[in-house]
Formats: sequence, C-alpha cells, structure tokens
Amino acid sequence: QVQLVESGGGSVQAGGSLRLSCIVSGYDDSTYCMGWFRQAPGKGREGVASIDSDGRIDYANSVKGRFTISEDNANNTLYLDMNNLKPEDTATYYCAADLTVCSSGEYSDYRSVGHWGQGTQVTVSS
Repeated sequence: QVQLVESGGGSVQAGGSLRLSCIVSGYDDSTYCMGWFRQAPGKGREGVASIDSDGRIDYANSVKGRFTISEDNANNTLYLDMNNLKPEDTATYYCAADLTVCSSGEYSDYRSVGHWGQGTQVTVSS
C-alpha cells in the first residue's frame, strides 16, 4: 500500500521560506515520476514541480527560480523548498507519486497521478 505523508506547511509573511517534506512508503518503482501539486480555494489543482527517475525536473513558470524540488532516496523523502514566497502561493500543497504525465504548470495533469498525500496548508500573508 502506497502512503505519502507530507509535513512542513505553515504561515509565513511574503518573502519568507518553507520546506515541505513527503515521506513515501510502499512505492518502489525503478522508473517513476513524483511531484508536488497545489490547489488554492476556488481553483483547480496545479502541478508545481516534478522529478523523474532520470533526474529530469520541471517547474511551473510561476515558481521557477523560487522553488526547488529534490529527493532523498535513502530516506524515501521528497522535498519542496520554497523561497521568496508570495501571497499567490497560498494553497494546499499535495505530494504526488506515480505520475503518468511528468510535467508541471500548464502541462500538468492531476488526473495522471496515481497516489496523493493528504495535503499541507501553506499560507502567505502580505
């Protein structure tokens, strides 16, 4: 059974930073794509960042240069480092595994996600 457990959300002021973590268990595929999605109130779920087993990384244009996705395979953990946060980054962030469409931003597809975490709230105040 695949489980994704996120942590690290919270409330910060604009310009601040947060690190999201996602501990992954039960998912053991030599070829994979994982990522982070977010959903703001009244909006659809958007792919923010993705990484595949070959190390290819993709970001939504809205977060390029500010967010960094990384993984620690030894500890089965996926990270999202978020810097220079803006109020428009306010959303619930979800860890995602087993993406069949390994892209972010306008090319992301939440329907391609095989497994979701429970979500963690990020609130950025101005």
